[in-house]
Amino acid sequence: MEIEKISCLIIGSGPAGYTAAIYASRAGLSPVLYTGSQPGGQLTITTDVENYPGYPDGVMGPAMMEDFKKQAERFGTDVRMGMITHAELSDNKKILTVDNEKKIEAETVIISTGASAKWLGIESEQRLNGKGVSACAVCDGFFYKDMDVAVVGGGDTAAEEASYLAKICNKVYLLVRRDEMRASQIMQERVKKLSNLEILWNTEIDEILGDQEVEGMRVKSTATNEIEEYKISGFFVAIGHKPNTDIFDGQINMNESGYIITKPDSTETNIKGVFAAGDAQDFIYRQAVTAAGTGCMAALEAERYLAAIEATVAV
Repeated sequence: MEIEKISCLIIGSGPAGYTAAIYASRAGLSPVLYTGSQPGGQLTITTDVENYPGYPDGVMGPAMMEDFKKQAERFGTDVRMGMITHAELSDNKKILTVDNEKKIEAETVIISTGASAKWLGIESEQRLNGKGVSACAVCDGFFYKDMDVAVVGGGDTAAEEASYLAKICNKVYLLVRRDEMRASQIMQERVKKLSNLEILWNTEIDEILGDQEVEGMRVKSTATNEIEEYKISGFFVAIGHKPNTDIFDGQINMNESGYIITKPDSTETNIKGVFAAGDAQDFIYRQAVTAAGTGCMAALEAERYLAAIEATVAV
């Protein structure tokens, strides 16, 4: 099988991937970008984006990612539909397989595969996703200002999301399956002090109510099986995220949750010529604008890496 050889391979098509593509293209690296299974990343399931600079009136998530794509293509990025299904990465050689068939050898690789929110797995959650159901309070909380909302989860993420929403919403219900939270003690104390936040202990979601948008929720007690209904306008799932990094397991250094570890103040991984940007390595901020920033960093570092190799060969 003939192997295609390229200078820069970008894996993923969210803000990090497309920003990396823009910078890599302008640097003359002739990047090839594979979109992955969800072209545009998580923003394609987001409705209004109001916190990204340059869009004063807000923008629909899919439209925003189409803008990113057009800009990357304008400078020469080869955007391809496809999924990287296997990776053999070392300091000396980087061989990647596309859709279990085509092989590519890349001098540099920018991993921007993102992360996926963990969902509860109920039908109404998927049906109302983007219509009142969200996995990001910082992204979407503003749309529910002065309204009643609910957050499900018992860890630090849920506590942080609930605390953020309590600042702007009328009432916040925090659904915790057990009689205790997994969140750190300081986060637990913080949410318990919030006057407009009510923790529903031993409670799990039975159904999110509403046809075209979230209108309420039906919850069930894990202790008594008692059913109750609450009127809410927003439902936030905060049970964690999973980075899309499985194919790199065992080759690239990751933390216990699967997020790629990069060197301080850098997007460099433990493998020379391989860089990681966006939510695949960021478990703290997880914002489109921070993902774009690391995409820029990765492209600049890939350019410097290739320039250093070229300089060495020239000598």
